[in-house]
Amino acid sequence: MNNEKTVSVLNDLLNITNDRIEGFSKVEDKVWDTHSGLKSDYDQMVSQSQTMKNDLIGLINERGGEADNTTSTAGAIHRTWIDVKNSFSADKDESTLQNVVFGEKAAINAYQDALDSGDLCPESSKVVADQLHHLKSSFNKFENLEKRN
Repeated sequence: MNNEKTVSVLNDLLNITNDRIEGFSKVEDKVWDTHSGLKSDYDQMVSQSQTMKNDLIGLINERGGEADNTTSTAGAIHRTWIDVKNSFSADKDESTLQNVVFGEKAAINAYQDALDSGDLCPESSKVVADQLHHLKSSFNKFENLEKRN
């Protein structure tokens, strides 16, 4: 297995995880006044993202790579778009939750692409598959809310 390819894919996932963490920081506390039942799920997603980040950094370091502990350009553009969109939205709570769902979909797709690439070593594939499972689980909670609205 080519360590360079594995490290590159893991760094892409690290950027996406950092995008998630940055995106979560955009969720305003007032959302929880309307959707208090999701607050604990959201807090778990934030905590889980930190754990995922640490796991990815560990895998990168174990493979002799250097962790690119930044966010992606696409993520930065998306967060800017969210800020602009929210400034014009009449229902900021729903708009914010829709953005969480959108971001989670993007992360799930990126994780699935990483697994499908064949560029991950077996240990990395296992960690990424476990993280994908957690992403899908948290996504389902927010997607169900979006479908009710």
